[in-house]
Amino acid sequence: PVFAGMNGSAIENFSCVIYNIFLMNCTWQAGRDAPADTQYFLYWQNSRDEEEMECELYIKDENCRNMGCIFQNVSIGPEKAYFLVNGSSTESLIQFYDEYIDLYKIEVLTAPLNVTAHCTRDSAGCIITWHPPLTSHVEKAKCFQYEISIQNK
Repeated sequence: PVFAGMNGSAIENFSCVIYNIFLMNCTWQAGRDAPADTQYFLYWQNSRDEEEMECELYIKDENCRNMGCIFQNVSIGPEKAYFLVNGSSTESLIQFYDEYIDLYKIEVLTAPLNVTAHCTRDSAGCIITWHPPLTSHVEKAKCFQYEISIQNK
């Protein structure tokens, strides 16, 4: 059965974020009715053509329960990535949790690079320049929009 397992045993509040271009951090909370000995395992698949991978670096809570994962060398592809978290317990079957996520929607971009400001005393004011942030999937600089906040001190 697809939803075999004790109700309330699947993880809750699953979320992932990609940062520093290729690192992904996923976290979750234990199911509210999961037995105390429940251990969770995260698997993900970047596309249908790639193999499913289990987390290699789990984040553990004070009871050594897996509550998150750090992935390295993540690349953002055009397809939604598939995530599956299942669990095991000696007391009962644990329901699994799964979700499809567009990785580009969870990427936290780095700040623009090489920001410089050149100001003159005449009416020209200031010229501020920068380079686009580093990203693993945006190839065109024109895809970015910027907002400048100038504050006098």
